[in-house]
Amino acid sequence: MAEPITILIVDDHALVRQGVRAFLETQPDLSVLGEAESGTAAAQFVSEHAPDVVLMDLIMPGMDGVEATRQVKRISPRSQVIVLTSYHEDEHIFPALRAGALSYLLKDVGPPELADAVRKAAHGEAVMHPRVAARVIQELHGAMHDPANPFTELSEREIEVLRLIADGLSNATIAERLVISEKTVKSHVSNILSKLHVADRTQAAVFAWREGIARRQ
Repeated sequence: MAEPITILIVDDHALVRQGVRAFLETQPDLSVLGEAESGTAAAQFVSEHAPDVVLMDLIMPGMDGVEATRQVKRISPRSQVIVLTSYHEDEHIFPALRAGALSYLLKDVGPPELADAVRKAAHGEAVMHPRVAARVIQELHGAMHDPANPFTELSEREIEVLRLIADGLSNATIAERLVISEKTVKSHVSNILSKLHVADRTQAAVFAWREGIARRQ
């Protein structure tokens, strides 16, 4: 008999963790190794146990699910991450996939579908919620046919944030400069990366200089 697929459940709500665990533990080929209530705890657990599959919530206090996914894949590249969230907006989908998540499911998924997604993830097969899959396909088609035009894609505020990114400023400094919260800056940055089809701040800064958006000193 094959070894069971080992799983870590990451969610800041104990009730969610317990509910998911209770179902998965009814499956003889699945084994829940543990739970983590934060991204930091998840990274620590993965460094010690390297589970086959990590079920990852996105919105958590402290280290969010996107950064936790990035850390998990850095620590244990063989561990596959399934995002399990209530959010299906672009600013959540694309950063999570870029960070290394294999699959993206919404929390309304049925228990049998969740178990099936875990089994597929253990074999490197991705599963996407239909709404998420549709957005990914649209984005791929757009990226293939239409190079991003920052002056039509980005709002005035996003262009302002992009200029400051290109100047090398941190989120905290940008927030102070624009008199907005750091959380709002993070949202703008996520939107900028998604709209420009770039993976990180460095690529966004290069884009800004190339397109003449950044101010030359």
